[in-house]
Amino acid sequence: MKKLFKGDTVRVLVRGAAVAVTAAALAVPATATVAVAPAAVPPGLSCHTGKHAVDDYTGYALCRNDGSATQTFWVHLVCGWSPDVDGEHVTLGPGESGQSTAHCGGLGSGIGEIHVRP
Repeated sequence: MKKLFKGDTVRVLVRGAAVAVTAAALAVPATATVAVAPAAVPPGLSCHTGKHAVDDYTGYALCRNDGSATQTFWVHLVCGWSPDVDGEHVTLGPGESGQSTAHCGGLGSGIGEIHVRP
């Protein structure tokens, strides 16, 4: 049996700690996400957001301009494994309604969050 020296003991402890940290990181499911509070709807707009009825990768923001000035908005989708995407910019005059849509990449895990951006 090999006799351990002081330096060998430290290496064994460091290696054991590295293995433990790696094992703990791998134990977290790949689908785990960090919850982030959604951004508030821009002032003067009233919006409804959601996913397409038959496509979990397409999201939308349907907004009405309740203010007295022209406003521009767009939908922003947080797409999980795929890059986040923005929908088309929609400009609304006072009293007008419009919709912005976007589509997450098919290789991803679908829509995680939907935001309305000013």
